[in-house]
Order: sequence, then C-alpha cells, then structure tokens
Amino acid sequence: MRHGVCQGPEEDALGVTLSDIEGARRVIEGSVLRTPMLPAPKLSALTAAEVYVKYENLQVTNSFKDRGALVKLASLNEAERKRGVITMSAGNHGQAVAYHAARLGIPATIVMPVTTPFVKVAATRMHGAEVVLHGESVAEAQARCEQIQAKRNLVLVHPYDDPRIIAGQGTITLEVLEVVPDLDVLVFPVGGGGLIAGNAIAAHAKNPAIEVVGAEAALYPSVWNALRGEDRPIGGPTLAEGIAVKNVGKLTLPIIRELVAEIILVDEAHLERAVNAYLTLQKTMAEGAGAAGLAAMLAKPGRFTGKKVGLVLCGGNIDPRVLASIMVRELERDSRIVSFRLTIPDRPGVLGAIATRIGELGANILEVDHRRLFLDVPAKGAKLDVTIETRDGAHAEEIMAAFAADGYLPVRIEPGAAIE
Repeated sequence: MRHGVCQGPEEDALGVTLSDIEGARRVIEGSVLRTPMLPAPKLSALTAAEVYVKYENLQVTNSFKDRGALVKLASLNEAERKRGVITMSAGNHGQAVAYHAARLGIPATIVMPVTTPFVKVAATRMHGAEVVLHGESVAEAQARCEQIQAKRNLVLVHPYDDPRIIAGQGTITLEVLEVVPDLDVLVFPVGGGGLIAGNAIAAHAKNPAIEVVGAEAALYPSVWNALRGEDRPIGGPTLAEGIAVKNVGKLTLPIIRELVAEIILVDEAHLERAVNAYLTLQKTMAEGAGAAGLAAMLAKPGRFTGKKVGLVLCGGNIDPRVLASIMVRELERDSRIVSFRLTIPDRPGVLGAIATRIGELGANILEVDHRRLFLDVPAKGAKLDVTIETRDGAHAEEIMAAFAADGYLPVRIEPGAAIE
C-alpha cells in the first residue's frame, strides 16, 4: 500500500472527493449526531499511546452507519423512494437504513444472516423495516438480497460499495480533526471498506501527515488477502460480525490500496479484551467490530507507542449475554476468577474447613463441585473443584500455595480445560 495524498486529479481518480464528503456533511447536519471526540487517559495507559475516542456508539442506531445511510437515502428521487429500498447487513447498516427510511417515508427491506445477533434484528424490525433472515454470512444474505431486488425492482443501498455511502462515512474525520487536528494515526475497523475508505480520503485531504490504519478480523482477512495476493481462509464465528465480510468493495479497495498505511489482523482474544476495556475503563458499550481499532493497538502495541492515536468506537450493538460472557472470561484471563481442584479426605467438616480457609485468605467462593467417583483417589477420599474470586494473579498464587502447604495438592483448572 502506498501512503499518498488524496487531492486534485488523484482524488478524482478514487471516485469520492473531499468536496463530496463536505457535501455529505451538509446533508446529515441536524439529523445525525455530531458525536464527542474525547481523550481516553485509561486507554492511553493501557496502550502506551495518547488515545482519543470518537463515540459513534452514541448515534440513534448506536453506530456510524447512520451517516452513509442517510446520505444515500436523501439522494433518491421521488420515484425511487416510492419503489422502496433494500440492503443486506449484519446488523448496523440495516438498522440505519431502516431508521432513516422510516423518517423519510421510504419502504425498506433488510436481508440479514441468520447469525445476526438478536438485539440487531429486533432493533431493525422496531424501525418498521421488513426483515428477511437468510444464510450464514453477509455474502449469502447478499445473494438473497439481489434476488429480491430484481423481483421487486427495489433500490439497493449497498453497505459499503457506493460513493454516497463512502462520502457519508468520511464525515467522521471532518469532525475528528476539528477537535484533534494533530493526530499521528487514525485507526478504523475494516469490513467491506466503506468506513476506512471515506475517512482515508478526508484525512489525507485535510492532513497528509496522518497515517490511516485498518483493523480487520483475523477470521475474515478479505482486504488483507486482496492487497497482498494471499489466500488466507475466510470464515468462522467472530465477535466482530459487523466486519465479517467476504467480498471486498470494488470502489473501496483502490482507495484502501492508495491511502491506507497498514492493515492489522486482530484475533478473537484481542477483540474480547478491547470490548472489555471499553466497558470497564471507559464505561461505554462497544460491539466486537466497534472495538476492533483498540484491538489492533493491543495486538501490535509497538506500532502505536508514544503516538497520538484517534480511535472510532464505531458501534455499540452487542448482545448483553455475549457481553456478560466476555467480562467473565476477562476476569479469568486476569486470574481474578480462578478454578482449582483439591484432593481431600471424605469426612465430615472438611468442606467447612476449606471454606473457612478460603475466607481467611481473602477470597470469595463462587462455585463448589464435590466429586467422589474419581478412581485416582482412595475410596475414603474425594476431589473438590472450587471456583473463587481473587484480587489478582498474585493473590491467586498465594491461595494455591496455602492449600499446597495444607496438604490438599491443588491443581489449577484453566478456563475451558477439563481435568480427568
């Protein structure tokens, strides 16, 4: 990828210009929230960079997709509005199209994969759109979308491969640089490329010194493969379903190739950690795709050390059950929830003594499982699986050492592991 400047003839060659993005800003003014761009000292401490966050999760539909969707819908003529619109979406784009179509009196049909989180499906229906669930991926939903579009003569509002969508998303950077004009790096999640393409054009036109970096889910390295000529496998369940895209945009790819400095692949563990960091450190909700930029910083920390970095928290539509699971998993990773197995004599009072001992050591019991049928202990013995809440990893080690000294032969049970 070439780190270039988008202006003049080069800008025109990319299909979307700064003028288009500034025009899009006028279209959305008063209808789309100008979200806050704020310093994030706790994320700065976590990443060893100076971090600022643009809170697009505060939009009405809780994602940046409001911007491009409104720009596209506002451009339709009366006949197109009467026919109605259709799109395929993993959730956020569908919600934005449904919401703004309802505001403008335009019938909307949204085709979503059956794997779309229920919270996103319910929100889309709440805005009055017809929702069609089809396929396991956005690519499969797209095939169904094209069938319905042809049959009913609907107007396609593509999630990312449309000049007006790209221009609408680029309005984020116009707002960002009015608050923090001297950023070193802007990091954007990458799916089909509409978000990063529009904002790369805006960033390089406004301040050519800014690097634009993309964060792509490691399970869906579509842009990575297209840029590098590689054939990494694509697919699988990801926390970042909002950027789980198999088909790269024909309009967005040349822009990314020209203006984006680097694509960083982020795995599921870093996505989970980033979602948890937004919640626990910033006290704000981020879905997996929304947290991908922070995940990239965690995955490749040396890339950003000491730099002034702008992150776009681009969406907050996460299933509460998934969020709860992430929080517990992060507590386990930090050894603040610990499971271990003790070998104990099977006689009255032992459980009480162990519970008392855990209390003396300052831990809280979450779960106990008393097992008598293991063959590797005497008939009068038993195994006791205990899950406790600790202060930190050092506290957990202190507790394990105490039970070893007491003769209970503690064995740590790692999250997800089974001890036979």
